[in-house]
Amino acid sequence: MLQTHVPGTSGAITVVKPKAVFLDFATLGPGVDTRVLDALLDVTYHTHTPPAEISTRLSGCEVALLNKARLDASAIAGAGALRLIVLAATGTDNVDLEAAQRTRVAVANIRNYCTTSVVQHVLSLILALTQHPHRYAALVRAGAWARSHSFALFDYPIRELAGRTLGIVGYGTLGRAVAQAGRCLGMEILIAARGGAGAAIGAGRVPFERLLAEADIVSLHCPLTPATRHLVGAAELARMRPDALLINTARGALIDSHALLAALRAGRLGGAGIDVLPMEPPGGDDPLVAADLPNLIVTPHIAWASREARQRALDQVAENVRSFLAGESLRRVV
Repeated sequence: MLQTHVPGTSGAITVVKPKAVFLDFATLGPGVDTRVLDALLDVTYHTHTPPAEISTRLSGCEVALLNKARLDASAIAGAGALRLIVLAATGTDNVDLEAAQRTRVAVANIRNYCTTSVVQHVLSLILALTQHPHRYAALVRAGAWARSHSFALFDYPIRELAGRTLGIVGYGTLGRAVAQAGRCLGMEILIAARGGAGAAIGAGRVPFERLLAEADIVSLHCPLTPATRHLVGAAELARMRPDALLINTARGALIDSHALLAALRAGRLGGAGIDVLPMEPPGGDDPLVAADLPNLIVTPHIAWASREARQRALDQVAENVRSFLAGESLRRVV
């Protein structure tokens, strides 16, 4: 890896940095400082990489850096110089880990870099759906306040969060942080038992079905697995209170989008704040994108995307590279 060459006459030491490629650097957004990574690697940055160009861009590289670009078995096997893959994300489903294992290519991810950002976004969705600042601001711009005979407008009902119940589904780092924020606002917290419906009940946890029935707000923070796909569908939405809110900043396919839209349109659910969709970017026929409902807020996968969180993501990538070059295994999954 890092090699030193001492020319015979000058005595100068030249550090030859491993060749690397960042396949989809634009996914980290603007304003990220790369100096900590550039000090370790000779990186070529690409904003995006079409699948057909991945093998070409990996050629001769010892290190591959990526966020959402896909590295399948053929791409990994064909990259003869490749020694390390580092994801600028926690999820690893876009990399064939078995192929990496077979070819002795190390894989590392990043973790717990966006907790504060996600908590803020969850709270912003909850507050937007209970306080309605965007809707009241629109009334002001439309002249409704100027035409009013009252000093205040009351078009949209405002609810206080203190004393209401926040249900957390998925009690890892993010779920715990959202629960703590809810407690700071005076909310009661319910935590779903592991595994969803029918799972054994542990200390401080309640059955998933009970959480759905009792929570004023349900916030999803669990991974997407075959068991959790469409964890919230028509039957689960029917269990929820008609004025309840559903928040999803985890994975889009946790929710049956068509069932959610039907519940919102029928008035069987108070509102929903959605930051993730089953396919991203979404197709033109995604039901939630096309919907125009006042109690539905869809944001473009930005819960994680504060400037500070994006910089922490890049810094963790660099930490993983530094660890590998030192013969260590920080955050390694392979």
